[in-house]
This record gives sequence, structure tokens and C-alpha cells, in this order.
Amino acid sequence: MNTSNAAILNIDPDSGVSASRRVYLCLRQRIVDMSMLPGARIVEREIAEELGVSRTPVHEAVQRLADEGLVEVLPRSGTFVARIPLDGLEEAMLVRNALECAIIEKAAERAKPEGVARLRAILEEQALAVDANDLRAFHRSDENFHATLAELSGYPGVWPIILQAKTQMDRYRQLTLPLEGRMSGVLAEHRAVVEAVASGDPRMAVAAMREHLDHVLPVLETTRKLRPEFFTAHLNEGSSR
Repeated sequence: MNTSNAAILNIDPDSGVSASRRVYLCLRQRIVDMSMLPGARIVEREIAEELGVSRTPVHEAVQRLADEGLVEVLPRSGTFVARIPLDGLEEAMLVRNALECAIIEKAAERAKPEGVARLRAILEEQALAVDANDLRAFHRSDENFHATLAELSGYPGVWPIILQAKTQMDRYRQLTLPLEGRMSGVLAEHRAVVEAVASGDPRMAVAAMREHLDHVLPVLETTRKLRPEFFTAHLNEGSSR
């Protein structure tokens, strides 16, 4: 693989990571950050040519993404980036709410001043991203914020579980961040979470986290109306491509 293609995959080709996994990580990131939009056709030959690999690792990566619900393989029609499942979003929020509230309770009990300082430094990064209207930087800082809370709680292994559960939610959130006032609103909610953690009051911290997470799904209908082709229907509404 040449240097430019290695940069596309964002992983050192000499790192020992298989070509299949490198392609998988690349495509997964593109799907989650909405560089590859829901409903877009996936042509394995074109991806192999772009990334400088054979068709086999691309096919293996696509099959793995299909198993995760991020790719849809339709016989006699083709392979597509899967649309965002509405019912899956609600399920993901159920899981995330339970785990994040458990984490924040422990973080409030255990966080030391240096931990709170780390959280405040992340908030400053987010504020800069808001000022620059940099959606990608804001999302990266958002992930770092919640991962740091898990670390401060003493249960860092919970964050990878949350990450897996919220994959479809992350795709949806990429659509909500450009909405007017959305990023600044999230930042204000994060500030309230940090102040609650700094206070050492677990109940206040849980309430602040619930307030933050409860604002995620209410903008769903607005987003869905803007780009209905990106979403599946609820199960009781029926579903068709």
C-alpha cells in the first residue's frame, strides 16, 4: 500500500493490523461520521482501488459492517450504507442512559480536583470548536468528555460498551450538530455536568446527566423531516427502501 493510501486508512500498514481490519475501520469511521451517507451505494471494486488493496479485504470488511447493521446487502439490488433505524436509536438511548448515569454517580463520588480540571480543559476545547463551527472537532471533544467521565468513575471499561451501543446514535448526532444552537446547548449541558461532579454530589450529577441525555432524542423529528431518506421507519410504520 502506498503512503497516500495508508493515510486514507489512518493506520500504519506495518502495524500488524490486517488489511481487512484496516479497511473495516476506515469504512466504519466514514459511515459513522456521515462521510458515507445512508443509502449510498457501496462498490467494493472502487473501494479496493481507492485504498490500494485487493477485493477480498474489502468484501470481508463490508460483511462485518453488515453484521453490525451499518451496511445493507440486498440481493439483485446491491450493497448500500444502511439507513439509520429509528427504533435502534431509542434502544441505544435506553442503554446509554443507564450506563452514563451509573458512571456519573461514581465520578461525582471519586473525582479529584485534577480530574475536574481535565474535564474543564475539554470544555474549553469544545468552546473553541463551537466558535469555529467545527463539527468534527466538537464531536471528538464530546467523545473525549464522556470517556474521561468513565475513567474518573473508576470504570473505564464501560465506555467501549457505550460506544458500541451508540453507533447508530452517533450517525444521527452528526445530523443534529449543525442545527442552530445545538452545539452551544450541548456545551452548556456539559458545563452543568462538570459543576455537579466538582460539587461531589452524586444525585446532582445524575440529574445533570439525565438533563443532558434527555435533550438528544427530542430533536429527532426535526432532523428526520429534514432528511427523511436517511432513516428507516418505526416498526409500526412499516419499512421500505
